[in-house]
Amino acid sequence: MINRKQLLLWGLLLLGSLKGFARPDEGMWLPMLLKQLNEADMQKKGMRLSAEDIYSINKSSLKDAIVQFGGGCTGEIISNQGLLLTNHHCGYGQIQSHSSVENDYLTNGFWAMNRDQEKPNPGLTATFIVRMEDVTKQILGDVPAGLPEAEREQRVQANIKKVQSQATAGTHYGAIIRPFFYGNEYYMYVTETFKDIRLVGAPPESIGKFGGDTDNWMWPRHTGDFSLFRIYAGPDNKPADYSPKNKPYTPKHHLPISLAGIKEGDFTMVFGFPGRTTEYLPSQAVREIVEISDPAKVKIRTVKLGLLDQDMKADPRVRIQYAAKYASVSNAHKKWIGEMRGLRKLDAVTKKQELEKQFAAWVNQETSRKNTYGQVLPQFEQNYAQLANGITLARDYFNEAVLGVELLSYAQGFSQLAGMIQQNAPEAEVQEQIRKLKAGAPGFFKNYNQPTDQKLFEALLQLYAQDVPPTFQPDAFKSQTQNYKGNWNAFTQEVYGKTSLSTPEKVQEVLSQKPSEILKRLAADPAVQLISSFVGTYRSQVLPTYTSLTDQNTLLNRTYLQGLREMQQNRKFYPDANSTLRVSFGQVDGYKPADGVQYEYYTTLEGIIEKEDPTIVDYYVPAKLKELYQKKDYGPYGVNGTMPVAFIASNHTTGGNSGSPVINAQGQLIGTNFDRNWEGTMSDIMYDPDRVRNISLDARYFLFIVDKFAGAGHLVKEMTLVGASSSAPAAMPKKAPAPAAKKKK
Repeated sequence: MINRKQLLLWGLLLLGSLKGFARPDEGMWLPMLLKQLNEADMQKKGMRLSAEDIYSINKSSLKDAIVQFGGGCTGEIISNQGLLLTNHHCGYGQIQSHSSVENDYLTNGFWAMNRDQEKPNPGLTATFIVRMEDVTKQILGDVPAGLPEAEREQRVQANIKKVQSQATAGTHYGAIIRPFFYGNEYYMYVTETFKDIRLVGAPPESIGKFGGDTDNWMWPRHTGDFSLFRIYAGPDNKPADYSPKNKPYTPKHHLPISLAGIKEGDFTMVFGFPGRTTEYLPSQAVREIVEISDPAKVKIRTVKLGLLDQDMKADPRVRIQYAAKYASVSNAHKKWIGEMRGLRKLDAVTKKQELEKQFAAWVNQETSRKNTYGQVLPQFEQNYAQLANGITLARDYFNEAVLGVELLSYAQGFSQLAGMIQQNAPEAEVQEQIRKLKAGAPGFFKNYNQPTDQKLFEALLQLYAQDVPPTFQPDAFKSQTQNYKGNWNAFTQEVYGKTSLSTPEKVQEVLSQKPSEILKRLAADPAVQLISSFVGTYRSQVLPTYTSLTDQNTLLNRTYLQGLREMQQNRKFYPDANSTLRVSFGQVDGYKPADGVQYEYYTTLEGIIEKEDPTIVDYYVPAKLKELYQKKDYGPYGVNGTMPVAFIASNHTTGGNSGSPVINAQGQLIGTNFDRNWEGTMSDIMYDPDRVRNISLDARYFLFIVDKFAGAGHLVKEMTLVGASSSAPAAMPKKAPAPAAKKKK
């Protein structure tokens, strides 16, 4: 007979299970499993497609219009001539690489008015997914339970290579096999990668980055965050290295673009390559993020961004050199701030602890569960306590402060060369390292300004000395700083004044000597000495413990997640993002970020005009855009005298989803995902349906800029436009919502 205490326990477990269910808007789902897991939910929310319309290996489907762009973003094919749409910030590095003070495409924008003007981008790729396959049995079938983690990983990697080879033999395809649920399952993605990707168009920064770092991660948003590229293929329509003879790629599918627009409650689907989430971390890991790791990284990057900003504003050449670097540093910096705030507001650590209490109660009900799962939570506690004892801090400061100095980061390759020569490595290997360093020098120095880097060196290493426990600091570094008695400027001048790595000419001069002479020069070089001491200490004092504990935690997470899935059998679990193709779905929806504040679901060009401030570079508005606004010259893209710019929805997204298409219920493009709201950045760790929103460029604003602003209507003619924008949605007011408050940097 079940007593009252047991009833209470089961009630708590049931409540915890219900709390743990992924809401319809939450999750990054595997395309091949949509039929069995998600199709019904998606159709209840309004989708008119089938799962096979989204992902199919037997016919063309939406997946055939989605690419992984450059390895870190997503792009979508929007014409039958290989035209590719992604974010401006995703194409930023390529736009910068073609820019100079004389031809400043960052500031002025770029538009190819014919195919001959489209600009090649060596090294840039676009990767399609040909098919997915569950290969868990092939990867884990001969891996016995209880095998030590290192041996298990060795066996798994051998199986992965075997399966990849079998899947791609005799084809031009590639194959990626990734672990899911911390290695409980494995899936293979067979890929087709194109290598000839050319820049077609990009708006000026005043449109593509409107709002800049001030508005980054914020809503309301008015950023025209897009750029256009084109995929080229060989005569057989297959991937080929760049050649003037290549032809525009003919895709299996391209996305039609809807002119009908959006209204609140509309179904939305984001299809792309989300980078990394960690939704199933234990409470100790979340506490480490909120209390140790994020605060340290934010502190370092705050200093770095301040110094970069000063020099970029003072010199146009430095601005171009460091534009992409600054954007990258700033993006994560602001995200971490929002993440900390969001996790604290959600009381995430407490929520995780509540789930762990339920898990412990469930484990203690049966001996077999105790044997399998009984040590998971206590071991988590022990491991994270060790990490909190300086290891995590030392690791973050090495990566952010030490390697945040470009001279030191660059010197790593020369330190490796010195080590190879000293250890009598084979001559061929030594010469190959010399060749790589020679070849890489022009690219490094093109975007390097020594006076700026000296400021970073002085400031960041001072932070390192102050904040990292002495146990984890190199003895050579400690003695050097003691010798200079706190005079960091003198220390900096000494290093930069004597290093041979400060100019491309000096680097080439050193590398042109015979190996024995190279070794003498590098052994006496203060930058090489310094990075060697940092790396040596990091590898001996920090990395072994960090790696060991991380490996243990990976195994514990695998076991913990296995137990959660066993405990909550009615729950639909989605795997953490790992840069593989995923689908998330939700709906167009506003939100309340704080008490007394309500945000609408869309913004318009009127908000751009309201935000204009000539004293703040982030809020500069081009004269041509103001002229179009004043004339209300919006063409077929406007709605009742307004020009939609951006909108928000409840899709679960993360980094890597930048550039992802936002698709409506009919499978048409309605927008391009480019950001999340600041209040929702904690969604990489814990999703909150009330506050998590993805921010997307309205497809109509993209078309308006290409056609009316840039005068590149020939590109619009390539696209398939559907629907009409003859009347405003019922929920769209005539006046745009108030813009975000302006912030002075």
